[in-house]
Amino acid sequence: MIKPAVTTFLAFLGTTLLSPTCAAGGKEASFAHDPEVTAFIAEMHEKHGFETEFLQRRFARLHPNETVLKAIRPPAVPELQRSWERYRARFLNERRIAAGARFWEQHQATLKRASDNFGVPEEVIVAIIGVETEYGRNTGKFGIMQALSTLAFRYPPRAPFFRGELENYLLLARENDFDPLVLKGSYAGALGIPQFMPSSQRRYAVDFDGDGKVDLTRSVDDAIGSVASFLAQHGWEAGGTVALPATVEGDPTPLVALGIKPDRPLSELLAAGIRSEGDATKPAAVIDLVSPDQETEYWVGFQNFYVITRYNRSSFYAMSVFQLAEAIRERRASL
Repeated sequence: MIKPAVTTFLAFLGTTLLSPTCAAGGKEASFAHDPEVTAFIAEMHEKHGFETEFLQRRFARLHPNETVLKAIRPPAVPELQRSWERYRARFLNERRIAAGARFWEQHQATLKRASDNFGVPEEVIVAIIGVETEYGRNTGKFGIMQALSTLAFRYPPRAPFFRGELENYLLLARENDFDPLVLKGSYAGALGIPQFMPSSQRRYAVDFDGDGKVDLTRSVDDAIGSVASFLAQHGWEAGGTVALPATVEGDPTPLVALGIKPDRPLSELLAAGIRSEGDATKPAAVIDLVSPDQETEYWVGFQNFYVITRYNRSSFYAMSVFQLAEAIRERRASL
């Protein structure tokens, strides 16, 4: 909470600054002229001891990015929102499978060490990095501070979340001694080879190459170890099943509506008309993979499927990771 003296100062300062839309030529002014940013800077000073002038100088060099806002908004055409067939094709293809097998070969010692330490299969670690950045090839082109600032102060639906990530990013930059204007990442502010959000990097990332720092941008070892650490800390069950195909008898809608968290034993789902293999005592959830004008594909997802969705809260995402992992494992075994 901002102290009364700071609030008074901000009220005075807000009357002396340009409004956000008063930049020359009609272009929106830098974030330095935004009252919300001014309040945020004061909070960062009070809460974390940041130098006010340091943050003011950085925000003065940033403007809202309309491309970021366009990218974060839901698709304008509703029917384009869910298509498992279209989504799957982006990640389950020859290029990504072959590159995944090569990545595994190149980093097999690190992957084995991560799997041994955290209980996560090598192929799952490889697949997540493959889905996120195609094994480090596409880590993002947006300035992370600009992207997070745009979403924190120009995207009301998720502003609190992105303000928290901006706070964590500035702390991350200070802890690791780099200028927050330097790093680039995704339009949502994810960074590095595994595309961690700043809060996830501070909470789950590990120094896996032993150089005394965590660098997810340049250290593949840190990226591999951090992915395994993230999954383990979210409850990965070593040796556990991820998902199994299923068929349905009757209307599965009520079971699908229960969500992807596996909080009912598989036996209960079997009694309700789901047909699948697996340990009937294990908690499971019904996963529907929908594609327009096609029959819906059903699976039962177990704890490890749910854990993958903690990385990206989408059943499409988790299934893509799982199936890419299986494909990469099979390809590597055939070499």
